[in-house]
Amino acid sequence: MKLVILDRDGTINEDSAEFVKSPSEWQPLPGALEAIARLNHAGWHVVVATNQSGLGRGLFDMASLNAMHAKMHSMLAAVGGRVDGIFYCPHAPDEGCHCRKPEPGLFEQIAERYGVELEGMPAVGDSQRDLVAAVTAGCEPHLVLTGKAAAYRDLPLPEGYPRDTVVHQDLAAFADYLIGHDARPSQAADL
Repeated sequence: MKLVILDRDGTINEDSAEFVKSPSEWQPLPGALEAIARLNHAGWHVVVATNQSGLGRGLFDMASLNAMHAKMHSMLAAVGGRVDGIFYCPHAPDEGCHCRKPEPGLFEQIAERYGVELEGMPAVGDSQRDLVAAVTAGCEPHLVLTGKAAAYRDLPLPEGYPRDTVVHQDLAAFADYLIGHDARPSQAADL
């Protein structure tokens, strides 16, 4: 199964220091939904792994989170794309759970649900904690320079990012990379 794991806030949609709390606040980043659709059309299944501590902090409820995700699904469908699953951590930072990134729990849930090994699976995010969680779970780390990482557009990455992080301008550039990489003939074809 060709599976890619994406962060949500700052990767697919605009992030906010005040949290994304409602469907009206959930706004896709330019080209992000179309990038997911292109991945789908190239045979990739897309799942989301997202910290949603606004639930644990009491900033929004499950109905609001579900409405945000319904909006995302509807907007994706309009451009011919889909997300197959959304895995989220509802806990506040001080709850000490195993699912809040940078812990790998969400990734482990994805592996269990889909019956896949995570080794080498591409995972995309806009923050260090996204990539640390991904690498801890065995995934290949990809950073998009949107959301929290927009500050690094013209700078080297600070300490703490995995050494093998692949950097992309945005989710569209990541999709170009993955689809192009996927289209390369394998060495076995040369034999």
